Amino acid sequence: MPTFQLEIVTPEKTVYSGEVERLRAPGTEGGFGVLAGHHPMLASLSIGEMVFSEQENGPKSVAISGGFAEVQRDRVTVLAETAEFARDIDVTRAEAARDRARELLARKQEQQIDEARANLALARAINRLRIGVH
Repeated sequence: MPTFQLEIVTPEKTVYSGEVERLRAPGTEGGFGVLAGHHPMLASLSIGEMVFSEQENGPKSVAISGGFAEVQRDRVTVLAETAEFARDIDVTRAEAARDRARELLARKQEQQIDEARANLALARAINRLRIGVH
């Protein structure tokens, strides 16, 4: 199967760079897939699971929390806010983040909180847990 170059970059580092056969990503307008030769496009990404397959290896899962994907015929560049491979997710830390966000949301009537920010924190933590416990 033909391949294309995939690069996943966060503000801190390049998370992945290599040749892949396919990519599935969570777009804000719905999930999408990419194969070599895909029509060029730019897509905004939501919190979710990105999965890609290399030629010799099985699928790899990455938890992402938003960003953009630039698709060209021979390359995809993902600029993500955060990106973590499933194997690198600290489940205990993700559970603690989930619990903190839930607690903040439960107490929103008692104190002034940024509800949108707490909901995003909760969504990121749940996504990391879902991917990290595969």
